[in-house]
Amino acid sequence: MDFFPELSADHRAFVERQPVFFVATAAEGARINLSPKGMDSFRVLDATTVAYLDVGGSGNETNAHLAADGRITIMFCAFDRPALIFRIYGHGRAVLPQDPGWDELYSRFAPLPGTRQIFVIAVDQVQTSCGWGVPFMALERERPTLSKYHAGQRDAERLAEWAEHPVSIDGLPTRVPTVAPAMTRADTADSAS
Repeated sequence: MDFFPELSADHRAFVERQPVFFVATAAEGARINLSPKGMDSFRVLDATTVAYLDVGGSGNETNAHLAADGRITIMFCAFDRPALIFRIYGHGRAVLPQDPGWDELYSRFAPLPGTRQIFVIAVDQVQTSCGWGVPFMALERERPTLSKYHAGQRDAERLAEWAEHPVSIDGLPTRVPTVAPAMTRADTADSAS
């Protein structure tokens, strides 16, 4: 196990090859949240800053936990060779479509139907470990279900649905989008196919 103060070029290359990552957050008195993510939604912005685009799903725990506590851990693991587990420890914040700086940040991602927010993480430390207990697996393809679901909704419907859930499962407040990010019909059709 080795620790580093920032992401190296090798770390960045490893992260960019991974089709899935895991996000863990917690806040005092609340359940620990651990979620898998995919959909080409992670970006290394620089050696000490990373971000991921969040598509609305069944909850908004990360938003609530970061507002209450700020701590976040991102984990990537290799399902091929060489074996490796890579963790990013940091403090994060949610940037919503109505927030200053959204447009520049959002331009770094491919638009996805149902985009709710982008989480920006200031890296405190990164860690590598062996990963020898992780099985070999191959990516068959991304699931289109979530993109198809969101592509079938109007922006106003989606925003209204999110506004109905302004708290986490433990009752912590969340911030919800009040505007939808810009997407073209071509972007939506490509993401849903």
